[in-house]
Amino acid sequence: MPLEPPARPIPRRPWSDFGAVYAGNAFVAFLFSASGPVAIILSVGARGGLSESDLASWIFGVFFINGLITIAYSILYREPLAFFWTIPGTVLVGPALTHLSFPEVIGAFLATGLLMLLLGLTGLVRRVMDAIPMPIVMAMVAGVFLRFGIDLVHAFRDGFWIALSMAVPFFALTAMPRLARAAPPLIVALIAGAITIWLQGSFNPPAGTLFEFARPNLHAPQFSWQAMVELVVPLAITVLVVQNGQGIAILTASGHKPPVNAITFACGVGSIITACFGCVSTCLTGPSNAILASSGEKPRQYTAAIFLGILALGFGLTAPFFTRLLLATPPAFIAALAGLAMLRVLQTSFQISFRDKFTFGALICFIVTVADVPIFRIGAPFWGLVFGIAASHLLERDDFKREKPAV
Repeated sequence: MPLEPPARPIPRRPWSDFGAVYAGNAFVAFLFSASGPVAIILSVGARGGLSESDLASWIFGVFFINGLITIAYSILYREPLAFFWTIPGTVLVGPALTHLSFPEVIGAFLATGLLMLLLGLTGLVRRVMDAIPMPIVMAMVAGVFLRFGIDLVHAFRDGFWIALSMAVPFFALTAMPRLARAAPPLIVALIAGAITIWLQGSFNPPAGTLFEFARPNLHAPQFSWQAMVELVVPLAITVLVVQNGQGIAILTASGHKPPVNAITFACGVGSIITACFGCVSTCLTGPSNAILASSGEKPRQYTAAIFLGILALGFGLTAPFFTRLLLATPPAFIAALAGLAMLRVLQTSFQISFRDKFTFGALICFIVTVADVPIFRIGAPFWGLVFGIAASHLLERDDFKREKPAV
């Protein structure tokens, strides 16, 4: 199946469709993307031994390059199509960096991008998305995300007042959905933590200039069979099944018709380009698109995505500044922010994994992933998928028979 054609040109122009509602939605979506998800990059990168310049380059790529794709696709298809980076894929990279070199990981990023590019061009992406049971995939996601929930608990041990000042408003606002729409819990938690750090005097900026524009690093990839086996398939699954599947479902429920093949193609191209800067794979984001499509007139919601893309360009260009700003905070702040951002995702992962079908395969996948024991020097998330799917084929054959074919 070829790529879906862009929308027909219409007399309206983006600036005439734009308005305060769409600007507000874009700003909230941007704040969400630039808070907890960025903290996850810093947490994973620091654990993997990446330098400050590598982290800044990573943040530049996932915001600036994906911001360009967001703007282009939202104009072409006249739908809110926001692209960022796979958060589960980011978490997958953390353990890999402990035994793979960064160039090897980047080689896997490139290979993942090429795979998605081919799936988009051939139209095979729907078959791939339907072939892997979602409960087993989400069990892998739950397994890799669990450490962030544990790190949230550790944040109370390492920086009690910082973690408490962030957790209290987060849970209070989460319990009041109406108020949470006006004051997103994660953003308020970030502000509360920043105020606590300022009051404690525990902000330790590096010597020299704090503000600096992006000077992204260009990396030469290194291809190894170990990195290919360990990362390419799990990364592609997190993009196509977890992230894109969620984003497509959200947009479809909102009355849009997201172009699945063209989205997969864009993820492939974006992943190949961003990999050169040391960035994890591009995806169609779920939470941000949900915010963009939450209000306003449906034909005009694409302008919110365009504005989000513009904000992403600016954040990407100033990536070194925000990287230094966050790295100058106590570790408990990053751990608490990342942990709070992951709580709902972790909850959803468990619900989908153990709700109905493929529950035993999901359990095996979860246990293997959490155990984090590499086999043949290949990381646990890959083996979690392998053993989970194998267990379901052996013991849950009826669940496969009940799976509906793709329409």
